[in-house]
Amino acid sequence: MGIIEKIKEIEEEMARTQKNKATEYHLGLLKAKIARYRAQLLEPTSKSGPAGVGFDVQKSGDARVALIGFPSVGKSTLLSKVTHTQSEAAAYEFTTLTAIPGVIEYKGARIQLLDLPGIVEGASQGRGRGRQVVSTAKTADLILIMLDATKSDEQRRLLEHELDAVGIRLNKNKPDVVFKRKTTGGITFNTTVKLTRTDEKTIRTILAGYKLHNCDIMIREDITTDEFIDVLIGTRKYLPCLYVYNKIDAISLEQVDKIARQPHSLVISCEMDLNLDYLIDRMWDELRLVKIYTKKRGVHPDLSDPVCLRKGATIEVPVFHIMLMSTSTQKRTSPHSICDFGSPSAHTTLQTPLAYSNPPKSVSQKSLTPIQDVCNGIHRSLAPNLRYGLVWGKSSKFNPHAQKVSLHHQVADEDVVSIFTK
Repeated sequence: MGIIEKIKEIEEEMARTQKNKATEYHLGLLKAKIARYRAQLLEPTSKSGPAGVGFDVQKSGDARVALIGFPSVGKSTLLSKVTHTQSEAAAYEFTTLTAIPGVIEYKGARIQLLDLPGIVEGASQGRGRGRQVVSTAKTADLILIMLDATKSDEQRRLLEHELDAVGIRLNKNKPDVVFKRKTTGGITFNTTVKLTRTDEKTIRTILAGYKLHNCDIMIREDITTDEFIDVLIGTRKYLPCLYVYNKIDAISLEQVDKIARQPHSLVISCEMDLNLDYLIDRMWDELRLVKIYTKKRGVHPDLSDPVCLRKGATIEVPVFHIMLMSTSTQKRTSPHSICDFGSPSAHTTLQTPLAYSNPPKSVSQKSLTPIQDVCNGIHRSLAPNLRYGLVWGKSSKFNPHAQKVSLHHQVADEDVVSIFTK
């Protein structure tokens, strides 16, 4: 019996089994088995032979968005509408046979939009090059699931199932569970919350099924058995997702209103150019991108070429965006001072960058990004050599004046940053 047949047999047994407290333990074992088989299914075959032809393209820009959907739902048309890339579009299925990248330039950022071939039911098991499609989707920062508004419910269910089967978790956060392997000492199990959707016995049985007899477990939220298995496997990808319903000109206004009110959903019509601008706005919001401006010595910040990062990033940036300044020639500045790096006098006070002549409002912690990520975006050698940074903007305690900060300072959207190295 092959792996696919074993998975199907377990799924049928799970469907027959009633879900209650008495069967919870048995269902946990079945879920652990099916997760192992699916992981084996995704592993490359060890048989000799010519390598398969892939279609993954180099990741470029500030973020990548993967466009996934069934054949002939309008993916290629959308790519052509919102980018300068022409992707073949026709009324028949499987028009696109390889991945076609396009670039959306928005608010100073370059967002790569990847038009993937249409997938069919059973894609996670390799049908219609589906395994390559969903594997490429794992490299994205955002998933756009494109649906035909006239038959969206069935398409959405099947696509969610195929992505879930290959370890892509849509619009979910990683479970707050600490799992640490060790060589001796047995299993140490601790929890800070009451578990209502699984129990310690089921978890220990799952660990035994994976032959894990020495490990530390700390559970900090009320997780399910499936979420604990995801933590054990460790290869799950948690991605934001937008459900894009195309061809709304073919359904009634009542249906459009109902679809538009669903979470993480929006309606468009590529044929009539309806709502495409709003789609790009939603993509920007879901990607959680922030713009950081860099300041060279003695000049105003360059507001035409920002560094774009994901929210939650730190002061780390790419070398071509920042002018590295040796601290041997710079005077030590107090946290609340603003220094003119172009001035020959150590006592000359620098002017506040024009971008912050009018102080912006305060910003919440949720919208902040660490400086360390800013440095890493420029070059990996920059962060270890960081002496300090000067930050103007919403995250500065002395706004509109500069604040002297360390590597872990959280910068906000549209901050201005100067980096000083050792």
